[in-house]
Amino acid sequence: SNQCRCPRVEVGFATHPRNLAPTEMAGTVDSGDTAFMFISMALVQFMTPGLAFFYGGLVRSTNVIAIMLQNYISLGLVFALWYVVLFSLSFGESLGGVIGNPFTFGFFENVAVRGPLELHGNVLIPDIPGILYAAYQGMFAVITPALMTGAFADRFRVGPYLLFVTLWMFLIYGPVCHWVWGGGWMQKWGVWDFAGGIVVHATSGFSALASLLVLGSRYTPKHLADDEIEVRQQPHNVPFTALGTAILWFGWFGFNGGSALASNGTAVVAALNSQIAGSVAMVGWLSIDYFMGKKPGLVSACVGAVAGLATVTPAAGFIQPWAAFLLGGIASCVCYSCVELLSRSGFDDALDVWGVHGMGGFTGTALLGLLADSPLCGSVATAEPWCVNPGTVTRSASQFFLQLACVSIVSVYSFCVAFIILKLQDSFCQVRPRKSEEENLDATHIGESAYVTHKSDQQLLSSDGSEDDSEVEKSDGLSARQLVRP
Repeated sequence: SNQCRCPRVEVGFATHPRNLAPTEMAGTVDSGDTAFMFISMALVQFMTPGLAFFYGGLVRSTNVIAIMLQNYISLGLVFALWYVVLFSLSFGESLGGVIGNPFTFGFFENVAVRGPLELHGNVLIPDIPGILYAAYQGMFAVITPALMTGAFADRFRVGPYLLFVTLWMFLIYGPVCHWVWGGGWMQKWGVWDFAGGIVVHATSGFSALASLLVLGSRYTPKHLADDEIEVRQQPHNVPFTALGTAILWFGWFGFNGGSALASNGTAVVAALNSQIAGSVAMVGWLSIDYFMGKKPGLVSACVGAVAGLATVTPAAGFIQPWAAFLLGGIASCVCYSCVELLSRSGFDDALDVWGVHGMGGFTGTALLGLLADSPLCGSVATAEPWCVNPGTVTRSASQFFLQLACVSIVSVYSFCVAFIILKLQDSFCQVRPRKSEEENLDATHIGESAYVTHKSDQQLLSSDGSEDDSEVEKSDGLSARQLVRP
């Protein structure tokens, strides 16, 4: 026999390519869908700089450059890895349902530019160029590890962070993305995740929780009084956080709306549901603050909105607007409670990553099984016009337990693998800066400062601030300071 002894592979996606019903698949490229997805790709890319501003405003003024740099590192490093091999590991030929074949789409090889993404003649993603789908998915990969940086703010050196993100992408993001979206074993089970409740939020949120066990709490000098400690933990620039929230919310229309992979009614509903859930969660978070005896603030409004957006993400293109309204209210209660619980348990999740993203994605994924359209929408041929995404997921008790099981497995897997990665890293290299360096990471590790006050030429002319007109000539394009004699 001339049969080669190769790993068992499965061609294409096992059940449904991302969020499309089987009958929607075709081998053509639609210019309208392509334009829509091109814009959506740009919107999702813009979210990572928005996250940098969101997190940057919440930390101390001496560590703002450090955390923003971590976000921008993710923007560059992860997409480079995505191009080289991660896209293929996520969406290539399935090797036993566990991981994609690294040689299927490595370096974007075999990824069509003028046609849809195909594998052995089978269309995987219809109506848009394959290269556009690969790039769009890359933007999801970019922002996912960046979400974790808010949990371990002020506690990660740059070099070890680069290694951690690289290992995390290969050991957690790539496999989970393949399980859920790329034809892996969870997709065979019938799990649905519209825009990343499992793949993005659960993986990053529960990995962030694991990082707290390894890295511990932020350093606080023992001599400080309680009121001084409280001041140290206050956001240094609330407008930065508000700006970051605005960018994130704006980008979420491409994140959730674009996950319909077409310019159609499902995309519109996904975007609308995102707006509804974010709005309701914002109001809910502020209301809880008020009833807890706190003053409602802009930071609370921003965090609440992000909680609603994260929670609706896995369900956005599968549920009716009334369900998004309900999810927004649930998000504010669940995420707020988780943030408070973790804080009172002594864990220093600096920017509430686990409570907002981890538990938000977990909750939305599980509840999708109860909030999706009714079985009347189970068939494209017989679906009513009001059905959001006919031929995909419908609500049932069995679907709820399936969703719950899958997101639980991924959460535990992400937590354990991230914990092992960090423990091993910490055993052979110093992951956390020294205590003296944590006070000002921007100066000690980055060599830059977010805020520099420059003296004016007038102040630099003389020690007493006076200016001698006879000694200063303002000509030939030279500054006054350059022309002053010593």
